[in-house]
Amino acid sequence: MSSTKEKPTVQETFENELLRYELQQAAELGLHQESRTQWFDPVPRQFLARDKASTTILFGGLTMAQDYLVEGALSGLGYKVKHMDCPDNDSLRFGKEFGNRGQCNPTYFTVGNLIKYLTHLRDVEGLSREEIVRNYLFITSGSCGPCRFGTYVTEYRKALRDAGFDGFRVLLFQQQSGLKQATGDESALKLDAAFFISFVKAFLLGDILNALAYRIRPYEVVAGTTDLVMERCKNILYDALKQRKWLLPALLACRKELAAIEVDRTQVKPKVSVIGEFWAMTTEGDGNYRLQRFLESEGAEVDVQPLTAWVLFLIWEGRHDTRKRMELRGEDSGRHGLEGKNPVARLRMLWVADRVLRFMFQSYAKVIGLNGYHLPDMDEVARVAHAHYDNHVRGGEGHMEVGKLILNVVKRKVNMTISVKPFGCMPSSGVSDGVQSLITEKYPDAIFLPIETTGDGAINVYSRIQMMLFKAKQAAKKEFDEALAKRGIAPDKLAHYRRAKTFSRPLKKSPHVVASTAANAVYSISRMYNSFSLRRNKRMTEGIPQ
Repeated sequence: MSSTKEKPTVQETFENELLRYELQQAAELGLHQESRTQWFDPVPRQFLARDKASTTILFGGLTMAQDYLVEGALSGLGYKVKHMDCPDNDSLRFGKEFGNRGQCNPTYFTVGNLIKYLTHLRDVEGLSREEIVRNYLFITSGSCGPCRFGTYVTEYRKALRDAGFDGFRVLLFQQQSGLKQATGDESALKLDAAFFISFVKAFLLGDILNALAYRIRPYEVVAGTTDLVMERCKNILYDALKQRKWLLPALLACRKELAAIEVDRTQVKPKVSVIGEFWAMTTEGDGNYRLQRFLESEGAEVDVQPLTAWVLFLIWEGRHDTRKRMELRGEDSGRHGLEGKNPVARLRMLWVADRVLRFMFQSYAKVIGLNGYHLPDMDEVARVAHAHYDNHVRGGEGHMEVGKLILNVVKRKVNMTISVKPFGCMPSSGVSDGVQSLITEKYPDAIFLPIETTGDGAINVYSRIQMMLFKAKQAAKKEFDEALAKRGIAPDKLAHYRRAKTFSRPLKKSPHVVASTAANAVYSISRMYNSFSLRRNKRMTEGIPQ
């Protein structure tokens, strides 16, 4: 009796066909298991003392002012330094061509910006690949994540290899401490007190210049004056840092330049705060659609986040975590644990670091003319955010985005808040698109707009901003009209006050009452503003001799 073979089911036939196709494709692509090799990220060549004179350090990733001033500071320590230009859409193209798929915007822009510059050295300036690899290196900051930021340095080296610059050195700040032990040779990058003091000075001065520029530029009478003065100030401070001179004369020289800018703060402009993912809110180029300049062109005053606040947040994290570990039943032996350490001394050290940083910032700010500027109180930010975003949840800016939005509304700091982040940014998108919806429901006066950047789609983003900015302009106008009414000033008489210090001096900061700068300027006019001063300003406005 002959046995008959059972016919395969439709599902079995389908699965067999899939397996056959998979094996066929693997054979064509050379992906047989026995021939597969795991990709390995080799340790880059180190930056040794004997290479210091011949090696140029490429640096970038902060604001344009800070990158430039850091170049001056490190040049003063004997390093050859070149700051990178702000990444643009050409950088994005290079990044997407040579980088892995599925990366976020900062990776594509920053990796592509480096490759673009190296390609310029090779194709325009005529340097060979060997000369570039031997005489240049790129230094950037590193982190363990929790997002794709932890893989940036690996993405740099992979893209550089595919672009024809295999072996180019990309080093992290955190790598440098182990150079001497790993090679037996002395590292050229001395992360000592002189290095950190010089770096911190440049870092703080960059924040201060940025704050001044965004405070003055929207109200300048002659367009472009602020940018010209800022360039001169950056050059003055660059030279002082490079020559390691005392900063006081340089700061006073900058103050004199800034005080000469003619401004008119009777112009009513909404104040817009830009928060979000660190790189997206920091960059000033195509990576965030030139967001800050676009807002200014639409008639807004931009409130940017100082990068000093990020350092203060890291210090706060250290203090907060140390206090929590002190409450454990036993000392933990983890990387940041307290086993064998003195937690009180650690807290004291972090407190001193916070105070020193704030003191340096305010000292420089007061001399150069940045009056009435306050760095955020990290304890307050954490306290107001905790009910909505647990302080123990880390990633991106942690709870800061939530805390900043709440304080912006409650304290009437700005008329509108924009949260910008790369498309698919896990920490920031989860906050802005999730938790912040609850915040805007609880605080209905909040004008909040989350936007994501992809490198394209600028028109769509601009359109969304313009719609929300219309509401912010109405809010600013309402604040201004209320201020005029409370001070008893008729709108048609306002021109006579334009020469008052509160309206015409670029370094004058009116006391905070509401968000709008123009409204605060009106509130600062004394009720007892005498008729003689009013008549004098009127005569000056009309060109009548005194």
